[in-house]
Amino acid sequence: MLEKEQIPPVVFISYSHDTEEHKDWVLQIATRLRSNGIDVILDRWNLKLGSDLASFMERGLSKSTRIICICSENYVNKANDGKGGAGYEKRIISSEYINDQNTNWVIPIIRNNSSGKKVPTFLSGSIYINFEDPLQYEKNYEELLRDILDEPVIPIPPIGKNPFQTVKEFSQQRFIPAYEKYVSPATFGAVTFDYSNNNGKYTIGQGELMFEINFSKASNTSIHLYNDPPSIRTISRINDCLEIAEIIDARNYDTSSRARTIQLNQLALLQNKNGFFAAIKILSIKDDTRSDENDEVQFEYYIQTNGSPNFTQIR
Repeated sequence: MLEKEQIPPVVFISYSHDTEEHKDWVLQIATRLRSNGIDVILDRWNLKLGSDLASFMERGLSKSTRIICICSENYVNKANDGKGGAGYEKRIISSEYINDQNTNWVIPIIRNNSSGKKVPTFLSGSIYINFEDPLQYEKNYEELLRDILDEPVIPIPPIGKNPFQTVKEFSQQRFIPAYEKYVSPATFGAVTFDYSNNNGKYTIGQGELMFEINFSKASNTSIHLYNDPPSIRTISRINDCLEIAEIIDARNYDTSSRARTIQLNQLALLQNKNGFFAAIKILSIKDDTRSDENDEVQFEYYIQTNGSPNFTQIR
């Protein structure tokens, strides 16, 4: 049976025509959003010669699922002073806020704004995305796209069973089930893990970004890594980088082996069955056969959430 086609979200972009460079930047992000499944309403596309500007703004704002306000310094000043298109749109948006209490309707984006006032007064307290740093563009764009499409990197997990529901259930319930102890759902972080437990498996991420990392003992200066878990497609060892942020293209490393031995302070890459990449760096290793009290591996990790093989933007 064919899946029902989803109706794309409609997004109105509100901005001020500060400079040609600023207008082109807005056009670029609007074009990319449309290519990623967003029905963007932009004056440069939808407003024709002779059209009524006020009617265009009212119709565009009223039919939109979300509104993106490009909060340049000039836009903020115009909105606060009630001048120009920014001031007119501010009055319409403010009215909708009051009527519908739709507090996440507007997404403020900061660009070309070095002042202390990052957003107009009517958006005070709103969470915004700062696009000032071009090196963070891809990360911020992904955050914007996921928010509009309601595809969060870390989805809300299902609610589990109340362990105190009955005395009988309580007696059988373990507060930290074996599997849950060995999960870090965040997309980056650091983990300390006794690899003699849970068959050497530790899970990072969740959903389409889940990676089951499978270790086994080698020594106190190296550890074995496997691609056996069902979520893992390939693994590889990195010899030409010292930090995760130095990985330019994860596809360039050999993935032909089921197992790899990773040295202390060395990097490794994993690709899951959904095509996403994760990188890990081994920070410390303990081996209970070499005078350590227990087996333990400590590693840091980063999951590339946008599907890219490039990790350099995390710097």
